[in-house]
Amino acid sequence: MGENPISREEYIDQLLSAYRQSPGTTGTIRRPDRLLAAQLQERGVPLKAVENALVLAAARRMIRPTGAPPLGTIRSLAYFLPVIEEVLSLRVGPDYFQYLRQKLERLAPPR
Repeated sequence: MGENPISREEYIDQLLSAYRQSPGTTGTIRRPDRLLAAQLQERGVPLKAVENALVLAAARRMIRPTGAPPLGTIRSLAYFLPVIEEVLSLRVGPDYFQYLRQKLERLAPPR
């Protein structure tokens, strides 16, 4: 079964909320972020795919070799576009993303 249909505004609000809460981001939403969220909704990109991409990117940024230089703060939703495209082409079950979410919960400080 697919996702329950949600309105354009609900999609944008939920996407931006997930972005704002993602580890490594500023937590600030700017106009270009809102426009990109609307474009993703217009393209029909599933909200779950975007959420999974945010989790995957955050996990990659947090699970790094000891002593690796710190990464800069993510200031734009556009940073995640390549990972969103990657997630759309992956053939990975939802359990993998759930595993990453649990790993992030243990590693990331609460927002």
